[in-house]
Amino acid sequence: FGLLHGFGFAGALTEIGLPQQAIPLALIFFNVGVELGQLLFVLGIVLLTWLLHDLNQQKILKRAETAVVYSIGGLSSFWLFERISLF
Repeated sequence: FGLLHGFGFAGALTEIGLPQQAIPLALIFFNVGVELGQLLFVLGIVLLTWLLHDLNQQKILKRAETAVVYSIGGLSSFWLFERISLF
């Protein structure tokens, strides 16, 4: 999956005129940036969960968990129906 996206991104970099020898470094920094962004997002969620748990806010924590689950389910259902409608 990542390999295919990497080829597509490398092709886009070539189209905008980036020199061929600069593409590997650009891909590395792009991937590092994506991974760091994901880690920071997860760290933020973990810290927020820890803070709510530490403040003994079980009711808020339970509602937040439920809201996240329903949000993910709703978004994934939307994407499913969007893809099905393309066929």
